[in-house]
Amino acid sequence: MSKTISENRRISVSELPSEIPDFSASFEPKDSLIKKWIINWIKSAISKKEIKENDLIPNKADISHHLGVSIGTVQNAIRYVEDEGYLKSKQKLGTMISNCTNPISQDNKSTSKRDKAVLAIKKAIIQKNYKIGKPIPSTRKMSDFLGISQNTTRLAYEFLCSEGILESMQMRGNDSNWYLKRMPSITSIDIKSIENMSADTLVDKITKSLKYYLHDNFKLGDKIPSHEELAKNLNVSIKTINDCIKSLNKEGIVISRRGRYGSILSQNPLNPVYEPLKENSIFAKAEDAAFYSYQKIKSQITDLINKSYNAGEKLPSMLELSAKFDVSTNTVRKALISLEQDGIVTFGRGRFGGTFVIEKPSNSEKQQYQWISINPDYI
Repeated sequence: MSKTISENRRISVSELPSEIPDFSASFEPKDSLIKKWIINWIKSAISKKEIKENDLIPNKADISHHLGVSIGTVQNAIRYVEDEGYLKSKQKLGTMISNCTNPISQDNKSTSKRDKAVLAIKKAIIQKNYKIGKPIPSTRKMSDFLGISQNTTRLAYEFLCSEGILESMQMRGNDSNWYLKRMPSITSIDIKSIENMSADTLVDKITKSLKYYLHDNFKLGDKIPSHEELAKNLNVSIKTINDCIKSLNKEGIVISRRGRYGSILSQNPLNPVYEPLKENSIFAKAEDAAFYSYQKIKSQITDLINKSYNAGEKLPSMLELSAKFDVSTNTVRKALISLEQDGIVTFGRGRFGGTFVIEKPSNSEKQQYQWISINPDYI
């Protein structure tokens, strides 16, 4: 039987080392420095028997306050430490100390995704003939080129740094330039070991379980439970369920609509018909409706800047803007990114960061219409 929270000791933030990384004295990204700091602390505290396996680490908010960095930076660092095998996350429990006698004990998904990315990046470096001492593409550009996630690319870059193939030079915040330190080599053993790894990610595995769950408990046309309820039933995070539902949407097994309409089971999960479904709703798909929503919010934020803010001033947080305009923080984020691309705002990172006005936007006519997203296939 799995332990409950009360059976796992929560490590106090006061037990963390008082000496923290000097972020200003290093070109290395903050999350990378924090990763090393956490691993060194775990090794030392385990050897001194101050902590033990399955102890829960302090809350991310407490760690971020202790280090004077953002929670997002701490989350990235903890993710890297998990990939090294020193920490593990359990649904409904939290992040806890792993079996430190065998630190490289991560599951197949972590190893497979990162190591396949490492091999792909090595191939790209050799094929593109990048020069030693010169920069290579950013993680964003490389992830687009290879067709893998930016986070997996970042993990692969960090691994290549540990092997002495790459070197990271921090520019601002967590943005870095990556330089080629030495040319990589690829052996047949490398390729064979990657090919033998499981290709299933956690999302792949949970998606399969979700298909059986939907098949056994619901019939076609039924509204399936909320993401929160599915996460509870399958004992995974809500984010994992979100990714699984996206996958089922692509297969046409469920149709998701915004708000109270939820997700409807549209095909047999175990034997779907892989054909484009005939649209049967006047409402556009959720992702299409989001396009119109963020444009509307962009216009409203533009008006807000014109009326109340000058160049150099800081805008309210995304959470405050989402409450003000009654939309999700994701919609606000898309609107602000569009404004950044227009040169209206810029983003600052860290505890003193936020969204800052660069210049006043040009005056635009007040929209005299309501936004509504209509499904063209229905029309």
